[in-house]
Amino acid sequence: MAQISPMFAIPTATAQMPDAEALNTELRALFIEREAQGPKYANPNPYTVRNPELFESHFDLFDWPETCVQRLAQFCMSELSQTVAQLSGLDVVAMRRMQIATDAWFHITRRGGFFGVHNHPMASWSGVYCVSPGQHDSSYPESGRLSFVNPNSLAGMYLDPANAQVRMPFGFSNYAFDLKAGQLVLFPSWVQHYVLPFQGEGERITVAFNCSFR
Repeated sequence: MAQISPMFAIPTATAQMPDAEALNTELRALFIEREAQGPKYANPNPYTVRNPELFESHFDLFDWPETCVQRLAQFCMSELSQTVAQLSGLDVVAMRRMQIATDAWFHITRRGGFFGVHNHPMASWSGVYCVSPGQHDSSYPESGRLSFVNPNSLAGMYLDPANAQVRMPFGFSNYAFDLKAGQLVLFPSWVQHYVLPFQGEGERITVAFNCSFR
């Protein structure tokens, strides 16, 4: 029997912030307060398709001095560094020599808010941390889903019984996360992704960041 192995693969990593409830409560209160201050904290030049039900901050979030923000930044950078080291075979000494440039921001999404297909140029790794997933309507199970576009989608240009039912990771479907509070998702910045419309009560609040290394 022939041996099956992946020719190409895209790494993603997930981690859970321990005891996230108290931290997320502080982050939510801070972000709601900053959103209310409008232009002072809003991204003035958004380039990805979205609608007014989604608020996006400036990209300097991890420079804020608040303890809750710095705790989150430390968690995200630690998990990312461990992921990069594991994938690349770099030791502790090599990782300590790395300088990481980071952009970070938050999104507050209310009913109907969405974020269009995009990726993150000029970065190698990106991440999304969930402060609050909101309360999704039961009739919309896909509400607020963080979805990644399969770069092999063109491989589905012709389907027949020999390839239409191929299972992941070899299939042609997209991949998605229904984020939970305190969950961190890390992924290569080049991967196209989007957020489906949030259909629910309250707010869907996330923190996103991009990193480049030297």
